[in-house]
Amino acid sequence: MCFPHAGGSAAFFAPWSTKLPAEIDVAAVRYPGRADRLAEPPLTSMSTLVDEIARALEPLADRPTVLFGHSLGALVAYEVARELTRRDVPPARLIVSGRRAPGDAPGGTKHLLSDDELVGELVRLGGTEPGLLASEDARSVFLPAIRADFRLAENYRRLPGREPSCPLTVLVGDEDTEVDARRAGLWAGHTTNGTCTTHVLPGGHFYLIPREKTVLALLVEACAIPAAA
Repeated sequence: MCFPHAGGSAAFFAPWSTKLPAEIDVAAVRYPGRADRLAEPPLTSMSTLVDEIARALEPLADRPTVLFGHSLGALVAYEVARELTRRDVPPARLIVSGRRAPGDAPGGTKHLLSDDELVGELVRLGGTEPGLLASEDARSVFLPAIRADFRLAENYRRLPGREPSCPLTVLVGDEDTEVDARRAGLWAGHTTNGTCTTHVLPGGHFYLIPREKTVLALLVEACAIPAAA
């Protein structure tokens, strides 16, 4: 199960379904406020979102489930892993990408930027085509959800409860301005399994686009690991 970044959508992961082995089913979370959920209010509560996703995943407990989240998606995937652990249906593995550890929340005020400044920040991070939000019509449709995503990420504080019981994989770009390898390594304290592997790949915050082949190879490796006892 894939969890998109702030401003991202499930479509970001669609190409993976044709590039991974057939035995791996690729699915992605559709956050409210975009795509076919455009009419729904955007994200405001991490706990509500996590409960909704965990309820959807719980019936799939009869098969190994690997959670992959990038940036904001890493936090959502982590909290979902914790909730599934609480429900005694932990995922087989949690993979977090391009995000500081939950206990190292940086805060921030990017969600308070003007529309022009927020669009500039999206372009700087590299996950958005420069022309995508050029028109006022496009901004009026997409920016409310994007701004809400940034607010959720910047106001995030770890929810109460125990850590997930699954093995953990951490991915980070060596030129990521949002998190460096040392800070990414702090994720190791957020699993009770005792297994945490960190991979530093060339690139910035969206290293996973040019390094897609390497990322997919790591996903295949992770999916081959048996579920935690």
